[in-house]
Amino acid sequence: MSELAEAPRTDAVGAKLSTLDRLLPVWIGAAMLLGLLAGRWIPGLGPALDSVQVDGISLPIAVGLLVMMYPVLAKVRYDRLDTVTGDKRLMASSILLNWVLGPALMFALAWVFLPDLPEYRTGLIIVGLARCIAMVIIWNDLACGDREAAAVLVALNSVFQVIAFAALGWFYLSVLPGWLGLPVTGLEVSAWEIAKNVLIFLGIPLLAGYLTRRLGERAKGREWYESRFLPRIGPVALYGLLFTIVILFALQGEAITSNPLDVARIALPLLAYFALMWAGSFALGKAIGLNYERSATLAFTAAGNNFELAIAVAIATFGVTSGQALAGVVGPLIEVPVLVALVYVSLAARRWFAPSAASAESRT
Repeated sequence: MSELAEAPRTDAVGAKLSTLDRLLPVWIGAAMLLGLLAGRWIPGLGPALDSVQVDGISLPIAVGLLVMMYPVLAKVRYDRLDTVTGDKRLMASSILLNWVLGPALMFALAWVFLPDLPEYRTGLIIVGLARCIAMVIIWNDLACGDREAAAVLVALNSVFQVIAFAALGWFYLSVLPGWLGLPVTGLEVSAWEIAKNVLIFLGIPLLAGYLTRRLGERAKGREWYESRFLPRIGPVALYGLLFTIVILFALQGEAITSNPLDVARIALPLLAYFALMWAGSFALGKAIGLNYERSATLAFTAAGNNFELAIAVAIATFGVTSGQALAGVVGPLIEVPVLVALVYVSLAARRWFAPSAASAESRT
């Protein structure tokens, strides 16, 4: 993964990638398949994994996400964050895409594709409200997006998630359907549960990454930190990603494989959502004059969703065997391969942008 981040700075990308990086889609596909088959064929595996919890948080998933996110957040140059927060075009666009257009688009797609399946429709609307704060860090880094911008936008999403998730759930499931003469649904979600999700899945690795950089640079300097230390921990992020995918799909393997037609119905609006959100956000970044790195970051932070939160809310509100929970479970089944594919689309689209100072720098 660390070598993949060098892709924009060479014309011979394939020659510079390790076997691990070059075959990334294969490893991710194998991890998904392994998880699905294990969850389907190993009796009691899903419930056993699900029982390993601390205060309602799945410990295996938490460990995988923390391992996955820490190396990337340790690469962030925190002394440059002010250059991101000062970019009003980026900040305003991110808020608009994530908290206005994203939920509205998922609401529309859910009703267009699933008018006769209210449980799945409600589950998808909940997915649309849960903005990504975890895996998007990986997709952005693979696409050579702006790490500092990703850190800021993910933190911004986290704040809005705590403040706005419950209110938007009430609006899109109760108020707006009522105005349109459609069936309404209630949603009970605790602000503390959302805050806890944010603190664990973002707060811990963000603090660890920040302290690692500060202490590492203070002890041995930036050159040693970026040329010696970061390359050593870089591959750990990929291992964490693969582990998380295996666990996530093993937890829900039986539910996914037992309902293939339902999964296909749920997959269609999700495919449309990811394609429209990513392409529209990427094009918006280009249109408002952002460089490639920030356009890619804008696109991936807008297209990704926090399925851990969506699944947790669906299960807590409607039950573990509900259609709402299944819709949340199908989310990563579609998101993972689609956003991996969009990483390569993004890298190919670099040629539409003029070279920037950020892309000229060496990144570990």
